[in-house]
Amino acid sequence: MEKPDETLIMRARDFWASIGLIAISTFFLWKTSDIPLWGENRAGVSGSDWYNSAAIVPLFIFGGLLVLSFVLLAISIRSGGAQNALSALGIGWNKSEAFRASTIGLILLAYVVGLVPRVDFILCSGLLITALTYGYYGGHARRALVACIAVVTAGLFAFAVFPTQADWNAHRDDWFTLILWVALTLLVLANATTERVLRYVPLVAILAPLILVCAMAFVFRQNVPARGGLIFKQIEYHYYVTLRPLWKD
Repeated sequence: MEKPDETLIMRARDFWASIGLIAISTFFLWKTSDIPLWGENRAGVSGSDWYNSAAIVPLFIFGGLLVLSFVLLAISIRSGGAQNALSALGIGWNKSEAFRASTIGLILLAYVVGLVPRVDFILCSGLLITALTYGYYGGHARRALVACIAVVTAGLFAFAVFPTQADWNAHRDDWFTLILWVALTLLVLANATTERVLRYVPLVAILAPLILVCAMAFVFRQNVPARGGLIFKQIEYHYYVTLRPLWKD
């Protein structure tokens, strides 16, 4: 039996991926429309200047995602992906890919629903970056399972122990996430002796969310998730109390 063309398989799956991304980005753009952008009062929320609006970041992210999704859809259709999307080629079942997609889906669900609203952004994003890099670099199924368990456990703990918004500034879920992040980082470093790429994971996992959340809060003056989190609370305090008076005075 002739082996199917790998490019044709990829283009057929690109078609479904682009359709899914268009639906997701459209949904979040619709939800973002509830946030005041031009200073109006909407749904009980008053806006200020447009550049201070909390809608800027999601509009930029999901607007860009929507444009890229249409580009991917056009490439898929032009390359014949749409013609094979509904065939066995496009919906083909592969056990390892299904496991990979399922664990990534669970990780993202735990991150978005359980961690981001409740846990310090630097801690939960550091855990996410470490888990995705450790779990899916090199195609090791056991690593993917360990990474998935770590993030889902942190997300379930935060969601179950602090379900209501009134409790979101508590720090037990921050400490729990930090412990899981450290444990996963030790596993990364244990494997870094044979895989050099893993040596940089702890550095990226710390710097990426740290730079992002500080830029959002102090440069673009956007709302940041879990502002009262364990680490960001200290950063915000020392920015306004210790650092800012140095140039303001």
